[in-house]
Amino acid sequence: MLRTRISKPVDSSTYGASMWSAILRDQLCVTSDEFWRCVQDGEVPARDVRVTEPPVAAIPLGVVVQLKRLVGLDDAEIAEMTKDEAVDRLNAHWGDPG
Repeated sequence: MLRTRISKPVDSSTYGASMWSAILRDQLCVTSDEFWRCVQDGEVPARDVRVTEPPVAAIPLGVVVQLKRLVGLDDAEIAEMTKDEAVDRLNAHWGDPG
């Protein structure tokens, strides 16, 4: 299954070739030929699943933002944390009466 997400243009126009190429390359991780073989013949493209699916234990963006804004952590510190460690650190900040 090939999935992508794209909003409709504000001015109700259509998307050009460059947008189509970007969707194939960046979102679907296939070439045009691979895409059409999949659509027409059901041939599954060989893709790196890690590119198309987020890590199961990724730290939610809202937690990252709060750790940066409220706790004052930088990207390097957050990158070394697991999801559970990040949530625990944020909860500790909120639970600190001082």
